[in-house]
Amino acid sequence: MKSPMTADPQIILFVGLGLLALLAGLSACGPQPRAAPTDGESVKQRAIEAQTARRRTGAELQDRAMNRVIRAVYLCNDGERLSVDFDNPRQMATVRNSTGAAIDLYQTRAADGIWYRASGYELRGRGAMATWSADGRPPTDCRAVD
Repeated sequence: MKSPMTADPQIILFVGLGLLALLAGLSACGPQPRAAPTDGESVKQRAIEAQTARRRTGAELQDRAMNRVIRAVYLCNDGERLSVDFDNPRQMATVRNSTGAAIDLYQTRAADGIWYRASGYELRGRGAMATWSADGRPPTDCRAVD
């Protein structure tokens, strides 16, 4: 007579095969992945679709720019590197030069582009180009790089 604690090897085999079949069936329930592109045109189209899906609308970009602090790095013709934090909600910009010194500038109405100034300092620009004027030094042209 068999002990109640021993199992029949045939039952173990059937239970194992049943579990294996169940797992195989569950793994096939999900959606099929998209087939990988095989030619250059398909690869290009898939890349365009991926970029378009993540692109923000103009309103989203404007909201982000107007309600957040945005950092830009400028390299200037005189060798100066400026890190600028544009704090649009407070209408200020903090300019840090290569030595780490920080200057707070206040936004001034510009016809086009940006214009921030404080006593003896000024940052004006449009697009990626800006002009930096520091107290006692001639103005220098700068380009945003980051």
